[in-house]
Amino acid sequence: MDKAKIVEIFSSIQGEGLYVGEVQTFVRFYGCNIKCGFCDERRKTGFKEYSAQELMSAILKEKNRVVSFTGGEPLLHAGFLKKILPKLKRKSFITYLETNGTLKNKLLDILDFLDIISMDMKLPSSTGCRAYWKAHADFLKEAVNKKVFVKSVITNKTTLSDIRKAAFIIEKIDRAIFFILQPVTINNKIQKITKAQKFLDITNSGLDNVRFIPQVHKILGVR
Repeated sequence: MDKAKIVEIFSSIQGEGLYVGEVQTFVRFYGCNIKCGFCDERRKTGFKEYSAQELMSAILKEKNRVVSFTGGEPLLHAGFLKKILPKLKRKSFITYLETNGTLKNKLLDILDFLDIISMDMKLPSSTGCRAYWKAHADFLKEAVNKKVFVKSVITNKTTLSDIRKAAFIIEKIDRAIFFILQPVTINNKIQKITKAQKFLDITNSGLDNVRFIPQVHKILGVR
């Protein structure tokens, strides 16, 4: 893959998960293999094509130590990432992948060049899509070889059984993996989750590190 479709490149604080508050350079890829009902990124239609060298130059201009590849789904561009990630590692960047955690074989192509993996576990009752339990389990078994945490978006439609299933998958691999429950943001407003305490009770019963963290960048009004 000579060029990749990229929606935007910008500096901001990381607003999700374990590294919330950290300044990063974000590279947002175009396109995804899943269409979640709550996703706002899929509505973005504009993009620019970058070669690996052009993207490298843009990243260097941002002057941040951590580079987050997000989307969309960055692993749809694994061939392109395989070209740029080694260049970033040679310059001592920390490489951070935000992924929906369904494309294990694509991950294996670039795993050696990643430092941190933020893996979404898509709960069907939250997304309105089909379940990806096996794909998520297979993906996490490989991602655990890096610094990985799992994140699930929760809504008031999220079921206790989906939360229980997600926690069970994580527990079977390593109960110390951090599991982030992220309340959905709709129209820039974080939804109040009525079953939040029940979700926490279920996940904490089998996992050592559970956190309830909203999208902080939405609260602060930044990208």
